[in-house]
Formats: sequence, structure tokens, C-alpha cells
Amino acid sequence: MKKNGWILALFILLGLVAGALVAQWLEPVQGLSFLTKPIVTSWSPAFDLYVIRFSLQLDLQLSLLSIVGAAAAIWLYRRM
Repeated sequence: MKKNGWILALFILLGLVAGALVAQWLEPVQGLSFLTKPIVTSWSPAFDLYVIRFSLQLDLQLSLLSIVGAAAAIWLYRRM
């Protein structure tokens, strides 16, 4: 299989989503709160030129399990 950047980006995205799902499932477990507590970051660029208005909001919630999922995805990509 040919390796390229798009496949790596897809693997990382899937790893982040998988890690976030596992974090959400384990959220009720009190002993694992350090793994499931997300760090919330928000970015919202906007401009208004009187003719056209543009606004975009990007919210990012990363937990330790999401980062572990992304690292596992990179490891799997390299093993292919």
C-alpha cells in the first residue's frame, strides 16, 4: 500500500475520534478522570467587509485518551 499524507491524516483523525469515544464511555469512572477530562480550546476568526461577512468557529476538545488514540493511529500507519 502506498503511503501518503492523506492516509496519515485520516488515520490521525480516526484515532482522535476513537480516543474521544473511549473517553466518553469511561467518563462515569471516577478513577480515570485524568484520562477523560478534556482540554477545551476555541478559535473563531471573522471579518466583515460590508459586502461579505465571514465567520468560522472551531472548537477542539482534547483528552489524554484522544492523544493516545492519535499516537496509536500513527503507530499503526507506520506498521503498514
